[in-house]
Amino acid sequence: MNPRQARSRRARKTRAKLFELKTHRLTVYRSNCHIYAQLINAEGSQVLASASSMESAVRSEISNGGTVQAAVAVGRRIAEKAKSLGIERLAFDRSGYQYHGRVKALADAAREGGLVF
Repeated sequence: MNPRQARSRRARKTRAKLFELKTHRLTVYRSNCHIYAQLINAEGSQVLASASSMESAVRSEISNGGTVQAAVAVGRRIAEKAKSLGIERLAFDRSGYQYHGRVKALADAAREGGLVF
C-alpha cells in the first residue's frame, strides 16, 4: 500500500466515525505550497465556510503559504468565519494527515479563536 492509499484509508475511517457524531466538521487539506480548511455541515452535503493560504487577507500576513505561520493564519480565519455563522462546537477532520506540524498549528489556532473540538 503506497502512502497516498494509506492516507485515504485513514481519512475514510475517520470520516465514518465523524458521520456518526452528526455534527459540523472542520476538514483540512494541505499541499506543499498551501493549506486549506473547510467547514462542512452535519450531513456532509454543504460547505458552510472556507479559508486558505491563497486568500488575500491571509496572503497579506504571510510570505509563503506552506508554512506553520500560514496554517496559524488560516486557523484564525476559519474560526472567525465559524463564529460569524454561530458555530462553536465541531469535529476536527484531519483527512488522514498526522496531527503535527501545519495540521496541529491550524487546529490550535482555531481553538484559540473560540472553536471547541
